[in-house]
Amino acid sequence: MDHDGVLVPAPVPPEREPGLAGRPAPRRVVAAWGLWDWGQQTFNTVVLTFVFSVYITSAVAENETVGSAALGNAQAWAGVAIALLCPVMGTFADRIGRRRQLLGISTIALAASMAAMVVVMPDPGWLGYAVWMLAFASVVSEIAGVFYNGMLLQIATPSTFGRISGMGWGLGYLGGLVALVASLFLFVLGKEPETIRYVALFSGIWTAVFCLPLLLIGPDTPPADRDAPRFSFLGAYRDIVRRIATMWREQRYLLHFFLASAVFRDGLAGVFAFAGVIAAGSFGFSQEEVIYLGIAANLVAGVSTWLFGRFDDRAGSRVLIVGGLGVIIAAGVGILLLDGTAAFWVCAMVISACVGPVQSASRALLARLTPLGLENENFGLYATTGRAVAFLSPFAFTVAIRIGGAQLWGILGIVVVLAIGLIAFLPLRVPAHAARGGDARAVTS
Repeated sequence: MDHDGVLVPAPVPPEREPGLAGRPAPRRVVAAWGLWDWGQQTFNTVVLTFVFSVYITSAVAENETVGSAALGNAQAWAGVAIALLCPVMGTFADRIGRRRQLLGISTIALAASMAAMVVVMPDPGWLGYAVWMLAFASVVSEIAGVFYNGMLLQIATPSTFGRISGMGWGLGYLGGLVALVASLFLFVLGKEPETIRYVALFSGIWTAVFCLPLLLIGPDTPPADRDAPRFSFLGAYRDIVRRIATMWREQRYLLHFFLASAVFRDGLAGVFAFAGVIAAGSFGFSQEEVIYLGIAANLVAGVSTWLFGRFDDRAGSRVLIVGGLGVIIAAGVGILLLDGTAAFWVCAMVISACVGPVQSASRALLARLTPLGLENENFGLYATTGRAVAFLSPFAFTVAIRIGGAQLWGILGIVVVLAIGLIAFLPLRVPAHAARGGDARAVTS
């Protein structure tokens, strides 16, 4: 602890230190790290949000109500699995090493599960298989993200966390954009409804191809010493509980960040989850028009996230998070109050310009707050706390619709969740070493 009373994480012994060099990794490694996000994002953009999920609810299920309920139920159980598995998988990676191999296994599982959905025909008999395979893909995607995010501490320094994190998020959005455009022309426009199922196979191949470079040349962590105690899942959960108790006593700012960010990140997830649904249900968008919305949103988000990465390193992640959330809340209210498709498009693009930078800044801030040797565990807890409150946006969305009597009012529910997250985040006191990309291992004066 320094003389200002700010807790500084203790240095990690060299044998436990996985990397974090004094300078960023070679450009080809950084490029491969960003390219993984480009490849993986097709799951979130094409499969989960704009194309395949809409195909499930509108063409596979007997009607959209039944399809949406089945999809929501499966994703809820996926959230439970993610909450239980992500922190222990993060601990597993920190303890046994071989992070690149673990990333490879989870990435291959994601690509394979997407490809396996190509058999889903537009028939209600396939609904169960479709929603549960999609749920499995959601789980392995989040687990892969834990290992991937942990690599950030190996390829960047605290002074470059913002720009490199922003580069990764930006490439992810742009990759999702390109994959979405390709899906539109190859499988949607002028095609029979059942042709849309081929986007699943396309997305699986896309992920496998573009994620491969990182799996070949990405930084790795050494395997655990042979004399180290065997890893135990029950023991890992016990250690996680002890870690949380320690954070409450000694690193309360980190626990505060986990909880506050969980709420506003769930609000951001709600934006993605319900964007296409609101566009179609409240503004009459067709399947093709929903895809056009996704293309525009990903283009704006990709460019803005990339550009704001440098602002993150200069002004600090906190400034970017607070400002971005404020703008998103205002634009969300604008969609509700300003009638018409044109107003929806404008506000949707404003929201898209802020969602990515807020997500990237949140990841960069956690990287700066994380002691070396605990990055996978911290990012596992990051995923878990997000999933622990994953019911908030769907619940608020539903309640707001019931109160307002129309689907459009669901936007207000998402806005409320974002506002609660912002209010919870505002009192957070970021330690001086993490405020603007300072070295997380250096004692501040």
